[in-house]
Amino acid sequence: MRKTLIIGANGQIGRQLCEKAQAAGEPVVAMIRSSDQQGWFRERGIKTVLGDLEGEMRQAFYGCDQAVFVAGSGPHTGPDKTLTIDLHGAMRTADLASEFGLSRVIQVSSIRAETPLAGPKAMRAYFAAKKAADLCLAESGLRHVIVKPGRLTDATGSGMLTEDADASDEMQVSRANVAEFLLGLMQAREIGGRHRKAPIFTLFDGDQHVEHLLTQHNATS
Repeated sequence: MRKTLIIGANGQIGRQLCEKAQAAGEPVVAMIRSSDQQGWFRERGIKTVLGDLEGEMRQAFYGCDQAVFVAGSGPHTGPDKTLTIDLHGAMRTADLASEFGLSRVIQVSSIRAETPLAGPKAMRAYFAAKKAADLCLAESGLRHVIVKPGRLTDATGSGMLTEDADASDEMQVSRANVAEFLLGLMQAREIGGRHRKAPIFTLFDGDQHVEHLLTQHNATS
């Protein structure tokens, strides 16, 4: 069955992605930590499943053919949460995706993951965890895609992006535009690779439609 598991669905990008997928008729199931989070999704007709990156989550993978990992502990938690959610949670996702035979994992990282120590001190553990998670996914043998957004903002989405940092405004990107790109990527199931040949997209607000970025990738791959 064509269905995408959204891990981190209750986050700021995750909710927008679920809404956009629902509007587009793209089947998703939102993994949430507790039934207390269910109301927002039920109001919008979005299917949910209980699963915890720090606990039991195996049941969430049943019936899904791909997963989007968009979970993040953020800057307001300690290094312990960063390790268990951003690193170990991503590793567990890869393990279960392999066990259940998922066709692809889309993992949201950060442009700062390349040089964690160059980022703000409060975010360095987060960036380091994202870098380690990206490396683990690359070595897993799973077919996957890594998405590295720039500095995230709450600006209104335009659906217009660029991968060129020099063409971006302060290397930032709205969460709405990231969600729009992830929806397009979810639907473009032909995009993906294994090991170090897997595609990596860097995202900034720009002047190119999502469809153009994805088509451009297919033309050059």
